[in-house]
Amino acid sequence: MKRILLLTVLTALILAAAGCGNFQQGRALSRNRALWESQNISHYRFQLHVGCFCAFMDLMPLSVEVRDGQVVSLFDSSGQPIPADRLEMLERYTGIDKLFELVAQAIDGKADEVSVTYDPTYGFPSQVSIDYIKLAVDDELGLQVSNFEVLE
Repeated sequence: MKRILLLTVLTALILAAAGCGNFQQGRALSRNRALWESQNISHYRFQLHVGCFCAFMDLMPLSVEVRDGQVVSLFDSSGQPIPADRLEMLERYTGIDKLFELVAQAIDGKADEVSVTYDPTYGFPSQVSIDYIKLAVDDELGLQVSNFEVLE
């Protein structure tokens, strides 16, 4: 009986510790999203490097310009516009609000492991590492935002 009780308590502690990580990440996400939203930045540009086992790695880093939540321009590393047949694959990464949503989904249980660094000035996710299935290969995603600039 004592052994079952001990196992139950240990299991509860492990689950609580795991949940605590998600809670802390959720708080950091909320705090940084609020910082981002408080600045009312409607027009900005940044470079984005997406690291994954994806068909578009040859385009990295991307240069993304967003105005009022819409992509105004999207260029590959050589300064060429992204070909239409590859736009759909990249759409989920093309804006700070989309990056926040991607991080939120990963934290809310869509990934086994999530690590995020936020920009101290603007609050956006500047470094993101997501491992969707810890014991799987080729499912990891890395994002790096650099050269962020407010345009208006």
